[in-house]
Amino acid sequence: MLKNPSILHGEKNSELFANSCRVLRDLHFAHSCCYLPSHRAQATLAASPSACVAITFTVLLRPSSPHPFLWRSPLTSAVEIKVWNAVDSGYCLQTYSLHTEAVRAARWSPCGRRILSGGFDFALHLTDLETGTQLFSGRSDFRITTLKFHPKDHNIFLCGGFSSEMKAWDIRTSKVMRSYKATIQQTLDILFLREGSEFLSSTDASTRDSADRTIIAWDFRTSAKISNQIFHERFTCPSLALHPREPVFLAQTNGNYLALFSTVWPYRMSRRRRYEGHKVEGYSVGCECSPGGDLLVTGSADGRVLMYSFRTASRACTLQGHTQACVGTTYHPVLPSVLATCSWGGDVKIWH
Repeated sequence: MLKNPSILHGEKNSELFANSCRVLRDLHFAHSCCYLPSHRAQATLAASPSACVAITFTVLLRPSSPHPFLWRSPLTSAVEIKVWNAVDSGYCLQTYSLHTEAVRAARWSPCGRRILSGGFDFALHLTDLETGTQLFSGRSDFRITTLKFHPKDHNIFLCGGFSSEMKAWDIRTSKVMRSYKATIQQTLDILFLREGSEFLSSTDASTRDSADRTIIAWDFRTSAKISNQIFHERFTCPSLALHPREPVFLAQTNGNYLALFSTVWPYRMSRRRRYEGHKVEGYSVGCECSPGGDLLVTGSADGRVLMYSFRTASRACTLQGHTQACVGTTYHPVLPSVLATCSWGGDVKIWH
């Protein structure tokens, strides 16, 4: 195990790490109602010349004090991962310098005590937040753009990037256990289905003769393609999101709309529900469902944050969030009326 340089912001680390094992899953049900946030951000956590490409929450302490972390754009020199107290103080608690080139993908471990990260330096690291120790290190043979933990076996994760292959790694052995190959150049996002027996990948294939490879369904155990006849329109899909209750998933498209698909073979796209009004314009704009599934949220290339009713596809709310493209949106896992957004300009905002 190797030590990594990290900076602790503050006198003590108890605020970040005390009782970090208490993942409060039962509170998801107690706070299932999601309200629209006010049209003014309650806090701005960061402002830097580096673009922030995504954010996510995890529960570490009491219900009102989860911490998000964010990772930076590959188009800048940002090589750090920052952990923030998003709800209580708005302070940056810890900075981790794990990579020599830009960090493009990072994930909380399901226990909320570790960070899995990958970057343009081909490196993979699983880091203990409290000690800064590398619990796992690996080297990919391609630049990494997306990572996903297996939903059942948390010692396994999928890795994709600038390659025709995706690879499943086993943290216990530090080795690649399986590869998934398609005739593509880049994997944009990965989404697990059905408790991990299947998963989807979105790719950069978008020409007339390659639309059958835009979204591909895979069998996790056999590496076989289940279907590549899912999305036939000539747009790439930079992000995918699973609905928490219905057997459907969302695909963000560069056609400036969210498409809705069934999670059951043959993964048909809904022709009646399409969520339109935002702009993607080549940015890797994220999308997400609220914890209860009633609302969908997405960023927009013009800086706005848009929410849609899942049932009617009508626009429920528009927030004038950022001066540059809003590329990341995420709901608080326990307090579903709290929303975090980030932009290409580097600022992160919390909405209540």
